[in-house]
Amino acid sequence: MQLLEERIIKDGKVFSGNVLKVDSFLNHQIDVELLDKMGEEIKNLFNGVNITKVLTIEASGIGVGCMVANHFKCPLLFAKKSKTLNIKGDVYTSKVESFTHQCTYDIIVSKDFLKENDTVLIVDDFLAKGNALIGLIDIVNQAGAKLAGCAIAIEKGYQGGGDKLRAQGVRVESMAIIDEMDDTTGNIVFRK
Repeated sequence: MQLLEERIIKDGKVFSGNVLKVDSFLNHQIDVELLDKMGEEIKNLFNGVNITKVLTIEASGIGVGCMVANHFKCPLLFAKKSKTLNIKGDVYTSKVESFTHQCTYDIIVSKDFLKENDTVLIVDDFLAKGNALIGLIDIVNQAGAKLAGCAIAIEKGYQGGGDKLRAQGVRVESMAIIDEMDDTTGNIVFRK
């Protein structure tokens, strides 16, 4: 998506350790107009698929997920990273190793909100090694639901997570795929 790539070039900041900071428009302060256009693009990519749930992971995926769910006219469901008092009863759970936070945590989704008759589109802000998506796919499978695919705002193509999932037959659509980043020059190369 040209609009997102232009915004990454304009406002994104590259740091050492393969970190791309886009918190001025994507995952801290949110440009809702941009996210709405991304939601529309994702809806167009999955046009004709009867999505009944959009699934993401807290917290950074929620903004993108809301806009995508709005375009599909379906609920957004997000996996929590810790069990809280307001989640009662049975849950689906999976372990996820976070590239950004450098830790492993359990993600949790209440069985009340994900059923075997759901068709699920997984959405997230970033895709690096694919660990979050693997955990969310595991939860969809535990529910016996149908996975329509995954829609990502920014994929770090050079880290291989997207290619690994595609090789396993998972449909992955990314709005921008970065093949190279240089923290000394700030240069970003997008996949064409």
